[in-house]
Amino acid sequence: MRLSVVVPVFNEADNVLPLLEEIERALSPADVLGRGFEVIYVDDGSSDDTLTRLAPVVAAGRLRLVRHVRRSGQSAAVRTGVKAARGEWIATLDGDGQNDPADIPALFALAAKGGPDAPVLVGGLRKKRQDTLSKRLASRFANAVRQSFLQDGCTDSGCGLKLFRRDAFLDLPFFGAMHRFLPALFRSHGHPVAYVPVNHRPRERGVSKYNNWRRGLIGVVDLLGVYWLKRRTALSPAVEDR
Repeated sequence: MRLSVVVPVFNEADNVLPLLEEIERALSPADVLGRGFEVIYVDDGSSDDTLTRLAPVVAAGRLRLVRHVRRSGQSAAVRTGVKAARGEWIATLDGDGQNDPADIPALFALAAKGGPDAPVLVGGLRKKRQDTLSKRLASRFANAVRQSFLQDGCTDSGCGLKLFRRDAFLDLPFFGAMHRFLPALFRSHGHPVAYVPVNHRPRERGVSKYNNWRRGLIGVVDLLGVYWLKRRTALSPAVEDR
C-alpha cells in the first residue's frame, strides 16, 4: 500500500464522517496515488458519540479505527496511527475538518518525484488561516520564536496537514507535542524537507480543544528540548553498497 491517512480525533462526532467522505473523494479518482490507500482514525479517548458514528463505516471496511483507552494527546495519537499503518507514506490531518484533504495529492506529488533531494517530509503552510485573531497572533509569535531557535524553514508548524515516510518517522525520538516539531526533527536526522501552501477552512462543527496560554507554556519547554536534541543529533541517511 502506498499511502495511509492518519487522523487523530477527540470528541469530533459531528466531523468524523464528513471528513472521511472528503478524504475518499480526494484520493479515489483515477487512483491518484497508485497502489491504493487506507484511512486510519485514532480515537484519543473520546467521551461523545464519535465511536458510535464510526461503527458503520468501520464495519463496511472503509475505515480502520484504533482507540486509546485514555486521552494521550495528539502526538501520541499520530504515533499510534503511524505504527498501525500499512502504507509506505503517511498523510496526517486534524480531525476538526479545517485541513482540506484535496491538498494531499499535491503533497504526495512533490514527495514522489524521486531523486536524492526528494523530500522525506512535506509540510503544509496554511495560506489564509481561518481561526480567531487570538489564535493567529499566538501562532505567529510562537512560530517566530521557534524559527529563531530551530531555523527549520517552517513558518507554520501548527498545520496538521503533513506527508512523510513512515520508516523515517518511526526512527525519530518520541515525546509529547512532537507533531509540532516534525520539520526540525526530520532535518536533524538528515532528511530533506519541503513545504507546500495549502487550504485552511473555518471550523464548522464542534469546538476547539486547545488553550493558547496552556499550549504556549508547554511549548516553551518542548522548544528547549527540541533545541537540545537538534544540537546533539547529526545523522545522515546511510547508503548500502550492493
